[in-house]
This record gives sequence, structure tokens and C-alpha cells, in this order.
Amino acid sequence: MAQSEVIEDIKTAMKTGSSKELGKFLYQSVDVTMDGNIQTYSKAQAEIVLRDFFKDHVPDSFTIIHQGASKGGLHFAIGQYISKSDTFRVFVRIKGSEGRYLVHEISIDKE
Repeated sequence: MAQSEVIEDIKTAMKTGSSKELGKFLYQSVDVTMDGNIQTYSKAQAEIVLRDFFKDHVPDSFTIIHQGASKGGLHFAIGQYISKSDTFRVFVRIKGSEGRYLVHEISIDKE
């Protein structure tokens, strides 16, 4: 699966508020940052944290604002997540692993 396809799938999961769908693209260990508080979670734990976020902030929309790659080959996407009451900046870092691109880091900060 190409890196651009993974970003599209992540975008769809964020738009629908589906932690289960997003979980398909998480690495076994994921750094999750919520409002500046960073934690490293297992894939299953990260899904629960994201499920709780989606439950508290039901999505109205999610758009990718920017995507690219670092010199080291890490791909990333920056998006804007809008719920009924809040707007969040979402940063996702994607790394190639065993022929697949998976999320290694996701950061969600209120704008």
C-alpha cells in the first residue's frame, strides 16, 4: 500500500471518527500526543484513546492541509479536525515497515 493511499485511508477514518478503522494503520507501538501530553501506547491502547477522543469530539469534518516527507524519509500529514465545538490540528507521522506504511505518531492539539 502506497504512502498516499494510507493518508487517504487515515483521512477517511478521521472524518468518520472511526478508531477501529484508524487502528488498521497503527504501528504496534504508537506515540499519541493530546494537547501537549505525549504517551507511548500499544496499538490496542492507542485505539481506545482515539475512540474516547472521537466520542468526546464527534467529527464534523477532517481535511489534510499539508503532507510531505522529511530528508530521512519519514512521511507526514497535517490535518484540521473540526468537531461541533472545537477545532484541532492533527499531525501524523508515517513510516515504512515491512512493505507497509504505518502510523508511528499521532498528535492532536486544540487550535
